[in-house]
Amino acid sequence: MKTQFKNLQQLITAFSDESVCRDYMAQLRWGGKPCCPYCANEKIYNIEDNKRYKCATCKKKFSVTVGTIMEDSNIPLSKWFTALYLCTSHKKGISSHQLAKDIGITQKSAWHMIHRIREMARLKNPTILTGTIQVDETFVGGKNKNRHANKKIEFSQGRSVKDKTPVFGLLSDGKVNIGVVPDTKAVTLKPIIADMVEKGAIIVSDEWGAYTGLNKDYQHEVVKHNAENYVTDNGFHTNSLEGFWGLFKRGIFGIYHKVSPKHLNRYCDEFAFRYNTRTMGETERFDMALTRLETTLSYKELTQQINNG
Repeated sequence: MKTQFKNLQQLITAFSDESVCRDYMAQLRWGGKPCCPYCANEKIYNIEDNKRYKCATCKKKFSVTVGTIMEDSNIPLSKWFTALYLCTSHKKGISSHQLAKDIGITQKSAWHMIHRIREMARLKNPTILTGTIQVDETFVGGKNKNRHANKKIEFSQGRSVKDKTPVFGLLSDGKVNIGVVPDTKAVTLKPIIADMVEKGAIIVSDEWGAYTGLNKDYQHEVVKHNAENYVTDNGFHTNSLEGFWGLFKRGIFGIYHKVSPKHLNRYCDEFAFRYNTRTMGETERFDMALTRLETTLSYKELTQQINNG
């Protein structure tokens, strides 16, 4: 049976016991019938009161957290549940320093925990977009005018990627799909659109030259922002995606302050997940997150990405 809660206090009260957390997670993950994460066999022995199991086929022992973002973590499930709630419900996210303080763990552990939650948020099987799709790009990085004189970068205005990282986004039916791109040229953006958007759909963009020629496969509606027009005569606009960019950047600058380009895709996944689940109730969003935990991200894998660039 689902546990209903409307706020953080109710969640903490409901999941203060580790056995309750394990049972709730097992119900959502397996439907009450444990399945081996190693060989997918369903003949399982319960060897430790729902805390540990043993597969009858491969003989391996496992718990409900094996094969999930919580695997090999010594942090109690009650704290994991609290962190999962905070990261997915706070409109602009939560920093690792704040999370560490709130749930009583080290900042290093909180940093790894949040990145694993971002791995959960990643959309594994995106669907082909249909109908009306807004497309746009934004750039993440500091402004040259705010830098010290000896740190200013020449010719970094506009769409330069010398000191900024471009992010491309598509919005359809109130849901966004965003990701880091190397640049905003046609050779980069058009293949993404071709892979993600059904031919014949309506694509709405600004007048950036990379979108020229989309009318061969799509109904391409252009909003002329340079002329201070933000809605076409027939009612098309990119205001919804522009609104998301505003939320995305306020979160980056206000909560995280600085984001490494190497990890920016994970932040994109985090913000997209929250935006796409914004109309859900607290319990519904939390349960959805728990059903998407079957992915792993070790600390070594995470730090190797930094060292190897």
